[in-house]
Amino acid sequence: MQQKSSDKTPAKKTSGAWAPFVLFGVLVIVALIARFDWDFQPTEATWNQFERGMLLKKAVDKIVIVNKEVAYIYLKQSLVNDSSFTKGLPSPITMGRNKGPHYQMPIGSVDTFERKLDKAQDQFIAADKINVAYEERQKYGSWLVWILPFAILFLIFNSARRSGSAGDTSFLNFGRSTARLQDKDNRSVVTFENVAGLEEAKQEVKEIVDFLKNSTMYTRLGAKIPKGVIIVGPPGTGKTLLAKAVAGEAKVPFFSLSGSEFVEMFVGVGASRVRDLFKQAKEKAPCIVFIDEIDAVGRSRGKNTMNSGANDERESTLNQLLTEMDGFGTNSGVIVLAATNRADILDSALLRPGRFDRHIYLELPNQAERVEIFKVHLKPLVLGKSVDPAFLGAQTPGFSGADIANICNEAALIAARKKQSTVERKDFMDAMDRIIAGLEKKSKIISVQEKKIIAHHEAGHAIVSWLLPHVDPLMKVSIIPRGKSLGAAWYLPIEHQIRTCTEITERLTASMAGRAAEEIIFGEVSSGAVDDLEKVTKEAYSMVAYFGFNKKIGNVSFYDSTGRMEASIQKPYSEDTARLIDEEVRNLVERCYEEAKEILSLHKKDLIALAGLLLKKEIAFKEDIEGILGKRTKPLE
Repeated sequence: MQQKSSDKTPAKKTSGAWAPFVLFGVLVIVALIARFDWDFQPTEATWNQFERGMLLKKAVDKIVIVNKEVAYIYLKQSLVNDSSFTKGLPSPITMGRNKGPHYQMPIGSVDTFERKLDKAQDQFIAADKINVAYEERQKYGSWLVWILPFAILFLIFNSARRSGSAGDTSFLNFGRSTARLQDKDNRSVVTFENVAGLEEAKQEVKEIVDFLKNSTMYTRLGAKIPKGVIIVGPPGTGKTLLAKAVAGEAKVPFFSLSGSEFVEMFVGVGASRVRDLFKQAKEKAPCIVFIDEIDAVGRSRGKNTMNSGANDERESTLNQLLTEMDGFGTNSGVIVLAATNRADILDSALLRPGRFDRHIYLELPNQAERVEIFKVHLKPLVLGKSVDPAFLGAQTPGFSGADIANICNEAALIAARKKQSTVERKDFMDAMDRIIAGLEKKSKIISVQEKKIIAHHEAGHAIVSWLLPHVDPLMKVSIIPRGKSLGAAWYLPIEHQIRTCTEITERLTASMAGRAAEEIIFGEVSSGAVDDLEKVTKEAYSMVAYFGFNKKIGNVSFYDSTGRMEASIQKPYSEDTARLIDEEVRNLVERCYEEAKEILSLHKKDLIALAGLLLKKEIAFKEDIEGILGKRTKPLE
């Protein structure tokens, strides 16, 4: 039977890979030999033992002083194994060493030792006096101490050299590009079929892929393909997913890396990595280079120079990137694809034609796009008959593609936790509540009085938002603690591109209704409205200072879409204008608060009834509110 070629595994090259291990083994063996030799040093003796037990008994054959530090004592051969002689002395080392040395004795200095030895041998005749020899010996450990550091450095450098491939971050290669290359052997499995709800953006990038596959179709008419394409959009809208689809669809090499991978603590490393990246890209042309989160390296030059320093490494990296993008020739086959959610802080030179010629803007998906996204993420799930993608798409306004993927996964986890055989609609609704408001905290201890305050607070939100026609439709109200909140009202936002002054004002009134309900029922307010106050304050300042909704301030806006005002110390308006903005914001919030109190005072019975229902059931749905207030007379279409 013929074996498929894909089953054959090419033999790995191991030439020279064993050398460091052999060297390390030799060093270990030498160290063990040296250790073995040191273990069989002669028995150590003191001066008294030497003088009285050996010298005066005329048992010493000779003495050898080594390195002017140690005196090695050689006994006469006839006395080495004589037990009567060695009685009272340490046992001499004789294992294979009958010729000696048998004892060793450290000496302070050669002169002192010679004087003491001459004094001890004063009574000896010349023939009995001991011969003293001097030697200089090299210890095994001394040369090992010298060679071992060099051997360790050799091992480290050799290992670093062998691991120095593209994408490796070893210290010998910090100047090389860390981009990961995807080619025909490890291409991304994501295709354009996995990208839903981005039809216009897909059409843009498909054109890039088509050019790389069949460039003559464009160049024969004199067309020039864009050198760079930048994808801009909020987090979770599918920027990186779109790039992965390009990597999966394109039949050309695909380099991918993050903008932060260019910048290191060493000066010049970022620019070196940019040069190496484009060098590799030109060698692989036609190809695509994808830089994710390019704002990490492409931030506008000159901003925050007081904090970052004039000679910023990030700026030199950006300069090199600008040079490389404008350096390779037209239709060279190298296309740069980048993604960011902070296009407002990017350098203008980076976005000019000739570098990033084409800009693709992604937005949060609308209802039809959310339905398509749900269909993609529902494919791997085992669904029940009650699950309808159209219903789920309608229930998730303002959700990004990443949020929808998270909902599907969370619903599957909830169904598995309940040991269900399929994922049902209720699991998706619970998943939405879990993602929006946080985990349900049934164990949180809340007193009876606190629960009453929370119930009336949420009932106030529900009643005012139900009665005001321009507030988003209310779906349910809950006093079950979730995340950091003790209660919440769920709305189904209507998708609008713009909002009028009346619509935003009514939203502020509904937000202040919780605190107004507390004052009406209990005569005082609590700290539970801090989140409402924060949102109301930000929205009110936006109305006055940004949207031009205030008559005293006029039709002016102090909003800065470029983000440069953030780094500025001075405000773009005078102190008098700032004081007037503060006063108008307070007046606006106070008017909304009084309006909420007026509405709740007229419907105090309904407020008490809905709060009682919440205390009893903890959750009130749209149908329950209709039973108390009736159908909404003027719903916003």
